[in-house]
Amino acid sequence: MFRSFVLGGAALAALAATPAAADAVHDATQAELPDLVSLYRDLHSHPELSLNETATAAALAERARKAGFDVTTGVGGTGVVAVMKNGPGPVLLIRTDMDALPVTEHTGLPFASKVTATTEGVTTGVMHACGHDTHMASWVGTAENLAAMKDRWSGTLVMIAQPAEEVGKGARMMLEDGLYERFPRPTDAIAFHDSASMPAGTIGLHPGYALANVDSVDIVVHGVGGHGAYPNATRDPIVLGAAIVGKLQTLVSREVDPQAPAVVTVGSFHAGAKHNVIPDDATLLLTVRSYTPEVRRQLLDGIARIARGEAIAAGIAEDKLPTVTVKDEFTPSTYNTPDLTKRMQALFTERFGKDRVFETPAVMGGEDFGRYHLADDSIDSLIFWVGGVPRDQWQEAQAGERELPSLHSAEWAPDAPAVIGTATEALTAAALDILATSAG
Repeated sequence: MFRSFVLGGAALAALAATPAAADAVHDATQAELPDLVSLYRDLHSHPELSLNETATAAALAERARKAGFDVTTGVGGTGVVAVMKNGPGPVLLIRTDMDALPVTEHTGLPFASKVTATTEGVTTGVMHACGHDTHMASWVGTAENLAAMKDRWSGTLVMIAQPAEEVGKGARMMLEDGLYERFPRPTDAIAFHDSASMPAGTIGLHPGYALANVDSVDIVVHGVGGHGAYPNATRDPIVLGAAIVGKLQTLVSREVDPQAPAVVTVGSFHAGAKHNVIPDDATLLLTVRSYTPEVRRQLLDGIARIARGEAIAAGIAEDKLPTVTVKDEFTPSTYNTPDLTKRMQALFTERFGKDRVFETPAVMGGEDFGRYHLADDSIDSLIFWVGGVPRDQWQEAQAGERELPSLHSAEWAPDAPAVIGTATEALTAAALDILATSAG
């Protein structure tokens, strides 16, 4: 996701030469890393699509139970909530997501997924192309670390394994199923995501808005169809749709404050089936990205206004103006509370070194982790990035010798030991800091 991230040769050399300081957290993580990598490979080989994460959830629940957590399954569908109370103090929520994507894997890994599934009538391969398998392995490692270090923290851990992140539903479903009522309400919430554009073992953080609101909008443009040889006898929805596409570009360039990030992309324009037939309708599918509620509303209102206005200008009757539908399920923006973000950046820098920890740009991708803070804005919240690009591939990409696959690519294969080792150590250290015994 981070297209402008730069790490020079000197920094790479430092990364290779200076592992994290040897201490109890580092040593415990390294000791369990082979088992966590084995778990990662098993999860990678057996991915499950959104809302179908039954075997995955059962595996994570079993590991949490063995570590001593009080585990509840079936929260918000297939969600898992594992609670460990350890005296007075803060309540820390640590989240992993569980779902895979309808992508046929082309990594060539010996443990590559061979799973197939049918979704929306299409049979497809299934793959952890977004790295949720590394997230889950790190979640297990963090839970096991903290269970073995109860003498070093005080408070309550709420470890959640969330379904359906890829379709933007899982966090909402768990919250609606009483996550904050049935279980201890968090004072702090943290998570991480692997990155396909940062070198393996590095950490990126961004205070404030870090990921975007994601809306899907359908515009059905109504016209009057007819013979392509006699366009004067029609109201061509393709021409009108093209006018709408062009005018939509002015929303970001001429209406939104230039300092407020926004994206309006028409990802699909479908109309007609024959060369010489003007169809009755055309359909546009849009993705709309923003950070603040105000800009989100400005964009959505602007889309509806432009579609209506262009249709009126084209002579479309009032009862045949475009139908604009904003999909009910949207992914809200993710806000990293600045104080917690800066505190964790300092903690990670001290632990891993300044050559491995960076403040990175915000991105226009979506991630429903933001809902946990939105449901109660008194909760301090942070999601950070852990680089996953294998070092040799990173160096080749910096030299212009190869293109890197992105998240969701059939070829995305992170350096799993580096991601899991770094993330487990970072999450454990963050938890010990937030739940420091003096805090109680």
